[in-house]
Amino acid sequence: MTFACRLLSPARFLSGLFALLLGLLPLSGRDFTVAVYNVENLFDVDGLASYDDYQPALYKPAHLRTKILNTSEVVTRLVKSGQGPDIIFFQEIEVDQTPTGATQDLHALIAPDASRTVAQILSAPLDEAHSTWPSEAWLLKALEDRGLTGYKVAVGSDGDTRHSDGNMRSIKNVIFTRFPIKEVRQHPIENARNILEVLVEVDGHPLRLFSNHWKSGASDAKTERLRVQNAQVLRSRLDEILSADPHADIILGGDFNSQYNQKARYQNMPVTGINDILRSQGNESALSSGAADLYNLWYELPHQERGSDTFRGEWGTLMQLIISRGLYDGVGVQYVDNSFRVGRIQGLNTNSDGTPRRWDRKAGAAGSGFSDHFPVLATFATIDHPNPQAWMKLTNPSDGQTPTEPLRIASPISDLVSTARDATAPGLNLREGSLNGEIFLVKGKISGTQPLVVELPNGETYEIYSPDRALRDSLRSSMRSGSPVRFYGELGQFKGRWQFVIKDAAWLLPAQ
Repeated sequence: MTFACRLLSPARFLSGLFALLLGLLPLSGRDFTVAVYNVENLFDVDGLASYDDYQPALYKPAHLRTKILNTSEVVTRLVKSGQGPDIIFFQEIEVDQTPTGATQDLHALIAPDASRTVAQILSAPLDEAHSTWPSEAWLLKALEDRGLTGYKVAVGSDGDTRHSDGNMRSIKNVIFTRFPIKEVRQHPIENARNILEVLVEVDGHPLRLFSNHWKSGASDAKTERLRVQNAQVLRSRLDEILSADPHADIILGGDFNSQYNQKARYQNMPVTGINDILRSQGNESALSSGAADLYNLWYELPHQERGSDTFRGEWGTLMQLIISRGLYDGVGVQYVDNSFRVGRIQGLNTNSDGTPRRWDRKAGAAGSGFSDHFPVLATFATIDHPNPQAWMKLTNPSDGQTPTEPLRIASPISDLVSTARDATAPGLNLREGSLNGEIFLVKGKISGTQPLVVELPNGETYEIYSPDRALRDSLRSSMRSGSPVRFYGELGQFKGRWQFVIKDAAWLLPAQ
């Protein structure tokens, strides 16, 4: 008997099998994390600011110390290793207003202070050199203090550039990246912040990043015209790139001031920037067929988990990560399937009801809180052994079905019973700043109706507000001056006035 082939030794068989698998499967090199974080007005202390709240009489180094330390704490804790994301798209970093302009070599700028921390620098009187540091320098220094090193910084345009509506451009996009920066471009858009385009190299693979902060007013049909224009600028640039390389690896991130389901949620808008012009969509399988070239990562989460910000009692999804089809094709940089998540950190940047614990400059002597947006983030990987035929095998791919109803903020009354603090507890100082965003059991009497005001037993007064218009009207019509009240309320401030916010009718309790 003869054989058409020889039997292979076990070692040669395994070697051949391994080689075959290399040709079939994309093997990942390194994983890395990309985050998007609108930090809500991170302003420097050069004494020059276009926003009234950040003038020298109102905004001190102590405020910046609180803001910068809180921001760096969130960034540190976004990744389990404690080393922070490898790429961060930041929004609402102040446009530097210092007339002389700070050096763009941020590492050289902060190097002389290697032996001192941000907290130490901002706890002492500032000299002229430190007073001119731009916001991104303070942020870089705060991260390095915590051991988050290796970042290169690409900065959106500074300068006294005005929008077409006459308003000064006060905030900008900034990208921190641990990967080499090969190219930086600015794309001006109408009445909004320049889109910042940054080309980085990840283990030899090109990756294009676009940081966005479009015109505000997601629910406003009138301002959607501006977001359409903003989207047209971005789409035009994407078409240019994708016409040259349909499989280009691209990540779009930022605060788009649009819901991921803008078209479905606001049906009075005939054309939306994000869905109609940019063509962000949620059918993940359409990428491999070429029917779509972008995928919005909000579709990776169940509907009830889609939320990074709040407005009038509803969750919003203004913070977004949108990726190109090239991040699925088995070559270069790849998305790690189902890795998208929201940076809610219990006990840190969340209120008692799970909403963002926003920055409050007026809380206490040095401000309090973090941001009105949660960060969002996702994991990516490089491919050591590329195979253009090995498109990512998807687990539970989204079919792109888009809900039309907004997700309401829910705080079950059973949770409040066990977690809410007593606002009348002896020795409790509600106005010291750190308690903003916490929910309290409030007992007192109505001392005013225009606006509604509750007076606590210690004589302190607080306005009563609800983001639900129907509930707000009901409160105004039913509460009488001098009558006792009892309710759950979220402590906060509005235009310098202290208030308790009642978010649900179930938060109202029978007076005792």
